[in-house]
Amino acid sequence: MKTFIFKLIAKVNKAILPSYSKQQLDLSKATKIQLAIIGWRVYITKNAIG
Repeated sequence: MKTFIFKLIAKVNKAILPSYSKQQLDLSKATKIQLAIIGWRVYITKNAIG
């Protein structure tokens, strides 16, 4: 049940949130909000996989 919810959130994130890897964002130049979005996506992806 837990992984199902995280997979659902991951699909919503993919549709709504920007993909910084496609924009080739340099992490050393990223703003705090961009880093927070990256962290959120990593957290959701990690929980959706495992």
